[in-house]
Amino acid sequence: MMPLFEIVASLCLGPLCADHVLPVPVAMTRAQCEIAAPDVVARWTKTRAGYTNNGYRCEAVAALQDRAAEVVEISPGQFVHFGQVADVTPGGNGDVANTGFIIGADAVAVIDAGTTRFTGEALYLAIRQQTDLPIRWLILTHMHPDHILGADVFAEAGATVIGSAQLKTAIAIRAESYVANMQRLLGEKVMHGTRVILPDQGIRDTQQIDLGARALRLQAYPTAHTNNDLSVYDATSDTLWTGDLVFLQHVPALDGSINGWITVLEALAKTPVTAIIPGHGRLVAKHPDGLMPTLEYLRALRREVRAALTNGESLQTAIRHLGDDLQGDWRMFDAFNARNATNAYVELEWE
Repeated sequence: MMPLFEIVASLCLGPLCADHVLPVPVAMTRAQCEIAAPDVVARWTKTRAGYTNNGYRCEAVAALQDRAAEVVEISPGQFVHFGQVADVTPGGNGDVANTGFIIGADAVAVIDAGTTRFTGEALYLAIRQQTDLPIRWLILTHMHPDHILGADVFAEAGATVIGSAQLKTAIAIRAESYVANMQRLLGEKVMHGTRVILPDQGIRDTQQIDLGARALRLQAYPTAHTNNDLSVYDATSDTLWTGDLVFLQHVPALDGSINGWITVLEALAKTPVTAIIPGHGRLVAKHPDGLMPTLEYLRALRREVRAALTNGESLQTAIRHLGDDLQGDWRMFDAFNARNATNAYVELEWE
């Protein structure tokens, strides 16, 4: 692989300045980088209100290694960045979701983009530590901000952004609140340069993409964790990237349909796959064992909610105890279980 160089620009929003990596669709030598940089920086600031250029330089990819995301090669050409098993909280960097990339003979596909532009840049630099092949696709597994807000980086790198057919609308109606909430939680410094972009393509059922001697099958689902869930199956390694259809360590978060999610997981449990990569949880799991904790939690919560409805309990009464005995080893249980129980109650009371 030839020595690669990236544009690093000091960009300012008012008095707050930060260095950002500004990708382009082709790998660059130093000379190519120096030619491209003025136009790339000018275009970036022109399309982002309030940002100004405070200088730029071309840096070798090797010199940027410390800024790259830590990734694990779980099979040849398949890399995972394991996010923290935590919630997005003040003082953190928001890096709480699993992301990664798969390298074929001709191109790269990225799976999810993280919570901020900085997490997206870190993943991009991790890719460039491994290959100079074009980044052709960014696959977003669902709408939540910890998976999508770094997407702008990969669009700049030339990727087609692809997700469920419902994803574009789901992001569009939440974009303003997503950015505002993340700025409130993480602060302007961590969110510097971050903006929402919408997917270029939507999948209603399945679609195959070819990375060159490596095929990925993308599968959209009925409403489950959200109404826009998507999985990615890598046939070469017999591995399924589930997005947030599967949680490990981190308690599941219901933002769609508890009935739908259970139905999807019951079907996935019968799918012949060797391993799964969850949306949260710092491990690659055997299949179907890896999805069973999520499925069992949802089944148990549904039983408790139905029992409360049968007993005539109001939501206000039921919410005080629903799921209390389900904590087990789940992390962030108190932050999410009551919300899950509320969403399940509202859905199931109409059965």
